[in-house]
Amino acid sequence: MLIWMRGEPRENEARAPMTPNGAADLVAKGWRVVVEDAADRCIPTASYRDVGCEIVENGSWVDAPDDAIILGLKELPEDGTPLRHRHIMFGHAFKGQESGRILLDRFKLGGGTLLDLEYLVDDTGRRVAAFGYWAGYAGAALSVMAWGQQQLGKTLGPVRAFASASEMARNVRASIDTIPTALIIGALGRVGSGATDLCVAAGIAPTGWDMAETAHGGPFPEVLTHNILLNCILAHKGAPVFVAADARTTARKLSVIGDIACDPDSDFSPIKVYSTATTWDVPTLRVHNAPPLDVMAIDNLPSLLPVESTEDFASQILPHLLTLDHPETGVWGRAQKVFAAHL
Repeated sequence: MLIWMRGEPRENEARAPMTPNGAADLVAKGWRVVVEDAADRCIPTASYRDVGCEIVENGSWVDAPDDAIILGLKELPEDGTPLRHRHIMFGHAFKGQESGRILLDRFKLGGGTLLDLEYLVDDTGRRVAAFGYWAGYAGAALSVMAWGQQQLGKTLGPVRAFASASEMARNVRASIDTIPTALIIGALGRVGSGATDLCVAAGIAPTGWDMAETAHGGPFPEVLTHNILLNCILAHKGAPVFVAADARTTARKLSVIGDIACDPDSDFSPIKVYSTATTWDVPTLRVHNAPPLDVMAIDNLPSLLPVESTEDFASQILPHLLTLDHPETGVWGRAQKVFAAHL
């Protein structure tokens, strides 16, 4: 077995899908574990070398042997090259995204396989590993800070990674003089739990909706009566629309939408007032001026807390990485079938 953990080419991405402790477990099975030397990773490369990993140049996975399993998180460079390896990563390719179609074409050309981390599920269909909690925590934090800036007649400026979750919560509390109302949709899930905990840490008592409150399918005029909406529901076929396109000009208290699930180029997105993700440099998009309506839709929110999110995710996925020598069964077999169907 050859497991090759690549670096993350995306700017502001310091997370990793595997810690040195996890790598040591793979090495102990007699597997070859290669780790690319990525200077921005939140864990020093030397820590992987110390447990028996081979260290190679960042980006060298393109020349890895055909049987290497390339382990990563976020998207690959969009250079159009055929993909011949098995890749474990978040592909964002199975919900009709335009970029996803391009990625699938690359796999088709190269004969490789996408084992999408979002589609690693147990036999009940539940995801086995996710960054959801920390996405919710960080997404709620930025959304509340954006609301605080609105009260000053400003928009939220560039953001950078926080040293810890407690530091993030302190920054949020300091950013608001009054307490906003907040609605969390998907409050009982991983993402919603993180969003709820951040709100509570900031002194906000959020309203939580989940399946019971959204089962009627909409419309949901109550959404517009809150200052902040935190959407924690992934886009999927049949997803209800929580914020329609005409909400910009409808009478509302709502002035900040934190689309934490962030799938704006999917036809199934439940937030219809925007169509492109935001960035660390420009974390909110103003979709209406008077009264203001800002959307926060950063698609790598857990990277704002790289240490906590790496340790959490790596501990969830490690038991499944240890079964990669049986790729036709379990979570890997199911993921391969999903890929084949969409290909």
